[in-house]
Amino acid sequence: MSSGCKYFEDDSSAGWTLRRNTSKRQRTQCGDGWGKISGSSCNIIYSVPFDSGVYWCESRRGSTSNIISITVVPGGAVILQSPVLPVMEGHDVSLQCKTEDSSELPADFYKDGSLIGTEPTGHMTIHHVTKSDEGVYKCHISSRGESPPSWIYVTETNTSTTFFFMLFYVAPVWGLAFLMLLVSLMKQCIKRKPKVEDKITNPSSYSEDYFDEAVVYAAVRIRDINHGKKVLRTNTGRGTAVVTHV
Repeated sequence: MSSGCKYFEDDSSAGWTLRRNTSKRQRTQCGDGWGKISGSSCNIIYSVPFDSGVYWCESRRGSTSNIISITVVPGGAVILQSPVLPVMEGHDVSLQCKTEDSSELPADFYKDGSLIGTEPTGHMTIHHVTKSDEGVYKCHISSRGESPPSWIYVTETNTSTTFFFMLFYVAPVWGLAFLMLLVSLMKQCIKRKPKVEDKITNPSSYSEDYFDEAVVYAAVRIRDINHGKKVLRTNTGRGTAVVTHV
């Protein structure tokens, strides 16, 4: 059996040591009458039931890791395979009830002493675990016996991590989408704006349009007025306008 603290190492010089509590001795470290240190690991060449207990990593500064429970059973006994480290909320948990010579026998599964299900192949999956799924689990195989209890720990989702993920990854995406929408709206406004520049840059066309309107008005007035003494004829290029003064 091999255990280690390599996942808890950091850049500091504090150092980590594997410790355990068993039914025989309390808070002893690897190499103190049990195990052999190999780098960041502790190897137990031949494990026996007396090696059953709780194990954890501890630094020189007093920091500790999560506690895990390890149970050593005699050969041929029923074993419940379950996660050793805490499981985060929302993840799935796989349980396997087996013996040394078989892993697909029908098995009953228990949580905190209550039956939670029977599986024909000895395999159970708990989907999307929550804190309510935390507890002591064991299994039973008919004519083979019962497994030792195993603790399953469930940790809550880290809300601060979720917040920073939203802040640094999701927010820029929404910001970019908003910027693209704003640019699109500005383009639409520019397209719909009246083009008064043409009338300003081309005054001849503006004067001609204005004069055409005056000619039409003068022609209408001519029909309503009797012949006068003076007649003014104006040629605009598009027709002749006749204006009579009384």
